[in-house]
Amino acid sequence: MNKRTTAYWAVTGLFALAMVAAGLADLTHAPPIVESMTHLGYPLYVATLLGVLKIAGAATLLAPGMGRLKEWAYAGFAFDFVGAAVSHLAVGDAVAQIAPLLVLGTLLVASYRLRPAERTFVPATALPAGAEI
Repeated sequence: MNKRTTAYWAVTGLFALAMVAAGLADLTHAPPIVESMTHLGYPLYVATLLGVLKIAGAATLLAPGMGRLKEWAYAGFAFDFVGAAVSHLAVGDAVAQIAPLLVLGTLLVASYRLRPAERTFVPATALPAGAEI
């Protein structure tokens, strides 16, 4: 395993661990989650939905294959972080409130950029004639 692959797995593993922990907190309606959702004006079923999607997304990033689904997982996490940041800023929270989102977003981008070739999605139109997916 080369340095890039090691870095990919370290960053992706840390990110996935954080997303599973966040997903479990969302699913169990942990007090900080309830407080945050209430503060932002969201019903608690949004936390439940986000919890399921965070855990599924983390599993997708760690699983072999599924290149197209991995692209969706990366995009979904990005949408989640941007939406959360905008929500916090919209209710007047300090910029410091979104610092954890910036850290997670940095890990997300690092994971995406460090992906080994076999963990990326290549559209069928980009394959040479006769190649298999």
